[in-house]
Amino acid sequence: MSAVITLTLMGLVLGLGLAYAADYFHVEADLRIDVIEGMLPGINCGLCGHPGCNAFATAIVEGDVESLNQCKPGKDRHYDPIINYLKDHPNPDGTFVTIRK
Repeated sequence: MSAVITLTLMGLVLGLGLAYAADYFHVEADLRIDVIEGMLPGINCGLCGHPGCNAFATAIVEGDVESLNQCKPGKDRHYDPIINYLKDHPNPDGTFVTIRK
């Protein structure tokens, strides 16, 4: 019987620890990254200098990309929607990401 009580208490303590850790270490994801990744060609070729389209979209949102032309398979049909989307969706602090084709 003491084994059941011990395992129950351990489960309770560890469960509460996991719940606290999940709340304390929670990271808000920027939804703009997924939208911009969907606008890219989706080839994940790495020709832009990033390991894939998700990393390139992350760099775009963070303002680390100077020109969308770094995406070699991309064309104006990919670039224009991204530029328009960024004009309509500012950063959380209210600033805008400016990027050129």
